[in-house]
Order: sequence, then structure tokens, then C-alpha cells
Amino acid sequence: MNLSTSIEQIPRIGPVFQKKLKKLGIKTIRDILYHFPHRYEDFSDIIPISKIKLNENCCILGKILEIKNSRTWKRRMILTQAVVQDKTDAIKVVWFNQPYLTKTLKIEDNVCLAGKVVRGDNGLYLSNPTYEKVPESSIQHPASNLTHTGRIVPVYPETERLSSRWLRYIIKPLLINLGNKIPEILPQKIIQENKLLSIGKAIWQIHFPDSINLAEKAQKRFSFEELFLIELAVLQARMALNKEKAISILMDIELVKKFVKTLSFKLTDAQRKSSWQILKDLEKSRPMNRLLEGDVGSGKTIVALIAALETIKNGYQVAFMAPTEILAKQHFKEVSSRFKDFNINIGLLTGKEDKFISKKLKEETIEISRQKLLEKTIKGDIDILIGTHTLIQDKVKFGPPPGGLALVILDEQHRFGVQQRAKLVAREIDAKTTIPHLLSMTATPIPRSLALTIYGDLDLSLIDELPKGRKKIITKVIAPANRKKTHQFIKKEVKKGRQVFVICPRIESPASAKATAGKQNSKEDISSWAEVKAVKEEYERLSKEVFPKLKVVMLHGKMRPKEKEKIMMDFKNRKTDILVSTSVIEVGIDVPNTTVMVIEGAERFGLAQLHQFRGRVGRSKYQSYCLLFSESGAVKTRQRLKALISSENGFELAEKDLKIRGPGDFSGARQWGIPDMIMDSLKDVFLIEKTRQAAKELLEQDPELKNHSFLEERLKEFQARIHLE
Repeated sequence: MNLSTSIEQIPRIGPVFQKKLKKLGIKTIRDILYHFPHRYEDFSDIIPISKIKLNENCCILGKILEIKNSRTWKRRMILTQAVVQDKTDAIKVVWFNQPYLTKTLKIEDNVCLAGKVVRGDNGLYLSNPTYEKVPESSIQHPASNLTHTGRIVPVYPETERLSSRWLRYIIKPLLINLGNKIPEILPQKIIQENKLLSIGKAIWQIHFPDSINLAEKAQKRFSFEELFLIELAVLQARMALNKEKAISILMDIELVKKFVKTLSFKLTDAQRKSSWQILKDLEKSRPMNRLLEGDVGSGKTIVALIAALETIKNGYQVAFMAPTEILAKQHFKEVSSRFKDFNINIGLLTGKEDKFISKKLKEETIEISRQKLLEKTIKGDIDILIGTHTLIQDKVKFGPPPGGLALVILDEQHRFGVQQRAKLVAREIDAKTTIPHLLSMTATPIPRSLALTIYGDLDLSLIDELPKGRKKIITKVIAPANRKKTHQFIKKEVKKGRQVFVICPRIESPASAKATAGKQNSKEDISSWAEVKAVKEEYERLSKEVFPKLKVVMLHGKMRPKEKEKIMMDFKNRKTDILVSTSVIEVGIDVPNTTVMVIEGAERFGLAQLHQFRGRVGRSKYQSYCLLFSESGAVKTRQRLKALISSENGFELAEKDLKIRGPGDFSGARQWGIPDMIMDSLKDVFLIEKTRQAAKELLEQDPELKNHSFLEERLKEFQARIHLE
């Protein structure tokens, strides 16, 4: 056996457990050895029975004097009761619903037991302890032969009904056979400089540590190793991109000035700085790979359009990709408006309604067939094509030399790799394909530690200030008792001519959903959603009972695109007063006249989502409000909502979110399959910078890792697993 051996070939693992392991992504011996404990229980202090104390966890070693099963009719439970004695005293032991123990444990067996001491009718007893037989030969030095008791015991994340006891039972023999055969992937220089355990020692100590100190050192070793692999992956991706060729877009300062003069506002310093960084990148003959981070409403799109305008006026095409159809159409309208004086052709291509084109922009927007739009794009007649993921379909081709696609702008889609970009390219220069420049935008600011790792192959531009004149949004958690006061406040705002968003976590109540979907939702935990507001029910209540004189509408993801678009346009044109919606309005919806954001079931949303919702208001000179309703009294919920209220901007909030929730939840990175223990190290900027520097130095000496074959092999496996692109 070796690390690549599949779990099917491991003794003791039958078909049922193979299936359970595979659901966790565990397919090989390496996978199971890298399934690390998430905590430890210290049972290393074996005490005399005479020293045990009530309500304390303890570990004892003694001989079984008696053991038998009995049934309790009241509780319909089988009790396994035993008496265990050492040289100092004896104690009763009780297990619940484990009748097989009378076949496993026999009178005169030496056992080590770890569990809690409780009081019963007949005195103290050990309740449901972990047990382990101890051979007579090991009585004097039991720890070396113990796995589940009498030592520091690993506790694993228990999912798919895989108990920690079973995992210890499988992992220990594998370590005995293979622990010293695991190849070292870290260079000795890095191990010595960072005072890390060797791989052989670390793999033993992380599963079966001799002390808590050694367990922590093992955790440090594997945290360093995984972060080091992430850094190698992103730095290699950057190196690979730097070898690619891109079209050099020459900067035209006068053109930028002309565009800026058409705006009704002044650019912020952060917008000017970001624009300059992007334009300088576009001048280079290697592909730009830049992430534009900016708070909700900070003006990222204007910065992107400056880059697009320069690209178009250099004679090339631009692709602008948005995550949703609504947002793609919104971008289409904004781009059409901003570029109306620049004689530019703009196309819109989405999954369902993909037949709009704006021609020379001095004319009306007209509709053409999808086929004609694609034909115009491949001829180079479309200067900027806006759409959803349909833009990377094989049918979409851009113009031939000397024009063609030179810039891709992505809204809220950061992981867009070289291969995906290549799909958008339909041109060759000197027999070499050029890669378009990439500008990705996000309104979810990323903490520095995560940005250095997850997005380490991207250059960062920050728009960390809002346009002048914006008032701070007043954010409050509203007690249920003050709901009627909130309704009165909403009426006053509408009377002033303002509009209101009401966000609900779900489309319909569990009962309605179950009735609609038949048996599909029968397993849903309806009780957990019982008090959660749903769009359909809340719309009915608000429109008929609470605000019968106001124009209330609803919006959710199951509606048809045309219906959604009409509802949003009516709301934007002030034909309606209150929009009751799901999270479909989270990204990019711009209605400056809206001043109140009511969020029902606020605990059901992530902090980044709540901040996005809040960013839908506060986009005008009027004072705006974000009102949060929550049915949860949990400490974590209070922490999160307090963080939202106290944070001035998304960057500050992102750091707080990282501390409260952890990086896995924040970034969606749990899908990488990185253990929680190591995921937690993504909060440590100092450790990240150390691993990044080590990776950088190694790649400078050995870019293709030819002198580090084990590391090269491990990195390929790692890249296949985490899919950073």
C-alpha cells in the first residue's frame, strides 16, 4: 500500500463505509490521513478510582468484576451495567442501548474507561464511557497501546455517521504501516527556518499526539504546508499568465478627460487612482489580471467604463459579463447612457432574452435576432458585448485582426481563469493566441489575509471611499414590539415621495412550499422556518392589511425575466411604493429614490449579503435607513448584527465577518476540502506572508519545481482538488 492506494483496498473498510468516506471526498489513503482531528480530549491522566469526583470527566484503569444487560421498561432502554475495580476502589459503569458490550467485554478483562462521573440512586457511577481493553502485558505502561482512552484522544468532524472511534480504528494501523513512508514535500531549508516538524513526526502527532504542545506543532506544520501549496498555486498561475501575450492598449488622457466631463459628479481620489492602475496595466503586452474591490455604490462601474472606452477607441472589443440577467440589462442601459456621445455600438446577449442592440447610440435601441447579433460581433461591428455566462459559449466569437477582443470585465465573478478567457478569444497574432486583459469587480470587500491567498494571482485596486455628499445609512435592529412603529415610519417616508425595499429570506412559507412541491420538501425542517417571513405571505399582508393605500409589489427568482424586468422598471420609475423581494435584489439594483431597507429574518443572511442589501439604499442626497428584524437571540447573531451596525464600510465589516464566521464560510472556501483547523490559519496574515515569501523564493530558484519532484506531484494533486480557477 502507498498514499495513492484507494480506500477499497484498505482492510477493515467495507462497501458501506467506502460510500460514506467518498461522500466526504475521501478516496485514497492520503485523503484519510489528511482528514485531521478538529479537537482533542485529554484522557492521558489515568487516576485511581478512589480519586474520582462528581460531574468531572475522568479516565480510570481496572478489572471488570461483573457485567450484564437489563431492560428499563419505563424508558424502553437496554442498560449494560458493569462493576470495575482497581487497587483503590470499585465503581459502577453504565452504558445505554449498547447490549453487544456483554459480548465484547468479559469478566476479568482489564479495561481503560473515560467518561463523566454522575450520581444515581445507589451512588456515583461512570456514565456511557469510552472503553478500551488493555492487555495484561501493558498494564504498567498502558498509554503506548491505547487508542481511544488513556492518552490525548483525537476527535474528528463526525459526518456521514463516521464516528471518531471508527476513524481512530482505521487511521492508527495506516500510520503504523505508512507513517514513516510519507515523502517530505517541504524543502529542508524551509523546515529549519520555520522550525517545523518533519512530515513523519507531524502526521503521527496530529492524529495521536504525545502532548498538546506537540499537537499544536503538528497543526502549525500542516497549516504552513497547505498555505504554502496555495501560495505556490497562485504564484505559478501568475507566472503562467505573465508568459502570455496581450494587446497593448495605449492610454489617451484626453479621451479620459472628455469622458469624465460628461459625468454629473466628480471622481473620488480612489476612483482616479484605480483608473490609473488599470490604464497602466492595459498598456503592457502581458494580460492584466486585476480585481477591483469597492464598497456598494462606490463607483466601480465608472472605472471599468474608462478602461472599456480606451480599449474600444484603440480599435478593439470589450466583453462585459454580469452574474444575472437583470444586472446585465441594467449594465446595458448604463453603458448606453454613459457612451451616448462616443459613437459606440453596444450589444446585449443573455440566456433567454438576447436580442437587443444599441446602434451608434444616437438612434433608438433596436431589437435584432440572436444570430444577427452574433454575426455583428464576429465581424467586429459590436464594440462592447454585455451579457451573462452566455458570453463564453462556443457560438460567441469576436472580431478578426487587427481588431478583436482585448478586455474582459467581470462583475462579481472573480475566479475566471486563463482557459475560460481563451474561450472568448478568436484571434491570432504571429501564430500566437493573445489573451484578453481581465478586470474583475466585487462589492464584497475581501480581508487582506484572504486576498493574499485566494486571490493572490490577482492585482488589487481598492475604491475605499464613497462619492461625496452621501449620508451614512442609519442601521438599527428593531424589536418585534416596535413593528407597528416601523410601519408608521414607512408611511411617513412614502408620503415624502420615497420608496421602500422589504427583503424576506424565502419565497413562500414551508406549508405553502410543501403543498406546491408535493413530497419534495417533506424532509425539510419546517419548524426552523416557521417564524421566518416569506415574500408571498408578506406581500399579501402588507398590501391588504398594513399598507392598503400604498402600491405594494413583489419580486422573486421564480418569476419570468420579462415580469421581473417590468416590476423593477416600474419601481425605478416610481410607479410603485414598496417592493417585497427575496435576495434577488442583492447585487447591482440601483434605485436612488429608495431610502428604507427592511430585512426580515436578518439572521438568515450572511454579513456580506446584509451589507449588499443595505447598499441598495443611501444612493441619493436623502437620509436612508436599514431596519433589521431577527427572531434569533443567539450570541453569534447578536455579534454579527452588531458588527453590521458599527461598521462604516465593507472593508471593516469583512474583517469582522472573518473573525466571527471564519474564512471557510466567508469565502465559500470549504468546498476546497481544506480542514477547518488549517482554514482557520487563513486569518493569520503573518503566517500567510511567511508562506508567500517562502513560495516566491523557491519559484525564483526552481520555477517548474524540477528539483522538488515530491512537491511538484503534491502541488498537482492539490491544484486538481481546490480548483483555484
